[in-house]
Amino acid sequence: MKRSWEDSDGVTDRMLYGLIMMIGWFVRTISRKKSSALAHALGDFIYRVLKLRRSLVEENLALTFPEKNREEISAIALQVYRNQAENFIEMLRLPMIKTAEDAARLLDLDARHLLSKTLDQQKGCVLVSAHFGNWELMALCSGLLMAPFTIVVKELKNHAIDRKINSWRTMQGNRIVYDWQALRTGLRTLREGGIVTILGDQSDSGGSFFTEFLGRRTAVFLGPAFLALKAGVPLFVVMCRSIGNGRYTIDIEEIDMSDLGREKADAEELARRYTKVIERFIYQYPEEWFWLHNRWKRSEP
Repeated sequence: MKRSWEDSDGVTDRMLYGLIMMIGWFVRTISRKKSSALAHALGDFIYRVLKLRRSLVEENLALTFPEKNREEISAIALQVYRNQAENFIEMLRLPMIKTAEDAARLLDLDARHLLSKTLDQQKGCVLVSAHFGNWELMALCSGLLMAPFTIVVKELKNHAIDRKINSWRTMQGNRIVYDWQALRTGLRTLREGGIVTILGDQSDSGGSFFTEFLGRRTAVFLGPAFLALKAGVPLFVVMCRSIGNGRYTIDIEEIDMSDLGREKADAEELARRYTKVIERFIYQYPEEWFWLHNRWKRSEP
């Protein structure tokens, strides 16, 4: 049997991979209701006992919502941990989603406007999303319900986990492109009428463009904006959020590009526009966002 790791993966990496595979096997043998209860217990344990990045999460929430008191911040933070634990468990259950009918039982998606502007005209588009709601489930289910996506991802340091997650992401037709391949492959995909999906809420470690995000200036990726303008295709923000009982809904919003050209300043303006939409969803549903990421670690020069 082919091994799952590489020589550069250490003992800890291999043990972590094995543990995750065991948990995955277990949660796929129980009901969704039970796996959700397990996720909530796991989230509570990480928040209350391990306190993993708890101070960072609560500090970021307090800075973003200065009008909220400590109890309100703590309540949001606890729900953040529960939601992220549920995302983890749901990711391990992705192999159970095999058909469009399976996807429709989990995801409410009305993509008629998007399709009328893109695939119905044999035209590609850029979808910008965020670490918001269940983004992994959204990509897999949307690919089944609409058309296969090309998803831009970052490579994980643990090679075995990276390969396994990518195998789940692509098992129903979606394609994976690492971020360092995104420019060339993304443009080709868009020009061929495909859909390119990018998470646009992380800090750009090597970028020079800064803008306001949740009340603080931070580096923002220009990649989605550049791809859409260069290829001449529409750009949509797509956000996944929980509606209870293990179901999710997708909100889709097209970003106006009619007054923009192909210069860097135009890409920066487009990035500001979709960043503001992502920001609006986070303000409205703060418990859905991945606050454990140190989003503002880079300050403006």
